[in-house]
Amino acid sequence: MYHVTLRGNHPQDIFFTPDDRSLLTYIVRDILVDCGAQLHAYCYMTNHVHALLQVRDTPLSKIMLLVAGRYARRVQGRLETTGHLFEKRYHALLVDADEYLLALLRYIHLNPVRASLVSSPDEYPWSSHHAYLGRRSEPWVTTEFALRMLGPDRQRATAAYESLINSASTGSPLEQRNEHDPRILGGDAFAQSVLGENWKPQSDAALQQLIYDACTRFGATETELRSPSRLKNVTHARAWIMQQARRAEIASVASLAHYFNRDASSIRQVAHRRRSRT
Repeated sequence: MYHVTLRGNHPQDIFFTPDDRSLLTYIVRDILVDCGAQLHAYCYMTNHVHALLQVRDTPLSKIMLLVAGRYARRVQGRLETTGHLFEKRYHALLVDADEYLLALLRYIHLNPVRASLVSSPDEYPWSSHHAYLGRRSEPWVTTEFALRMLGPDRQRATAAYESLINSASTGSPLEQRNEHDPRILGGDAFAQSVLGENWKPQSDAALQQLIYDACTRFGATETELRSPSRLKNVTHARAWIMQQARRAEIASVASLAHYFNRDASSIRQVAHRRRSRT
């Protein structure tokens, strides 16, 4: 199972009329059948899409190529535009469903609330939230798997799902990525069970190179980076490392927090402040 994000290029909008979201649904529905895949959750935002996809024999890369290609051709043909509608590559995290499925379900369905588009996922029509509540029939969405984790029958499972959605925020599950391999949302044992014995935790060489580059760029030392120092060049170097490491998937929030001797929440705040200025 993968948590997949497909974003517009630069990042531009990918939906231009309400019918565009319906078009994407028709395309996804057909490809799911053709490829033997399952969609456990989705949310169509303005310039990106979130999805929980479970694949079998057809690789995720082929599925996403089909989805993005068919949708882009239809939309661009109507708008008579050229160029890339989507970023060159989707973003995917391999997910330990037993551990993270429910947290991801909540995260995906609350995206419009976090973006201040609505005050409740009930008000947002373009997500699988309504299928989980049984208010809308979407047979192409596999709700049974997650609902079985929530309760022994549909009524109790739906009530538990509503409680999950309304529960207090515990942060993004995406920030709990494997500290040795940020492409994975799950522990080392899960990674080895899915990817085989050849999987090994990623080397920290890339992060060390990033740290060296930051020290050179901002005139700081590695000791200063790990100290409580609030010197401007040091704080800028830390923020730059966090931004680059997250963008290139070199390190997780947890591993960066460990390196800088800080808690994860402070790491997120620094990264957010830098994104707000760029």
